[in-house]
Amino acid sequence: MTVLSLFLGGILIILLEKYFQKQQTARLNNNLKTLTTKQCFYIGLFQSISMIPGVSRSAATIFGAMFLGLSRKEAVEFSFMLAIPTMLSATGLDLVKSASSFESSQLSILLFGSLASFIFAYSTIKWLLNFIKQRDFIPFGIYRIVLALAFLLLVK
Repeated sequence: MTVLSLFLGGILIILLEKYFQKQQTARLNNNLKTLTTKQCFYIGLFQSISMIPGVSRSAATIFGAMFLGLSRKEAVEFSFMLAIPTMLSATGLDLVKSASSFESSQLSILLFGSLASFIFAYSTIKWLLNFIKQRDFIPFGIYRIVLALAFLLLVK
């Protein structure tokens, strides 16, 4: 199922990119400041598609936001903002569930790892935002297709 999702998702990303390239000027009628609660809710619904194994949460929300008229850059920014409560909630739940397995001496290691992860994630997001200003997601679609085919060849 995951390999099929990778493959079909790659094709879908390429098709959506081609569609949005044709619609580029007609679709840019929203920005982050003018998004309504209803539109944010719909983008969140697109995020729920990522519950399917092999579906990218970021891609689902980015393309959902683009369908609602956001530019690629603003869609990516919104996708990452939407990830913050999702990841904090998942991390918080995991910490609560596993709190009894931590010793107090491990707390500094956990804090250092969290800080290092935050710094790395922040710089990666900054790089990605600059990257997508100049390029589209077609290479990511191709990557997903190649990865799915590689898994099929290596697993069988």
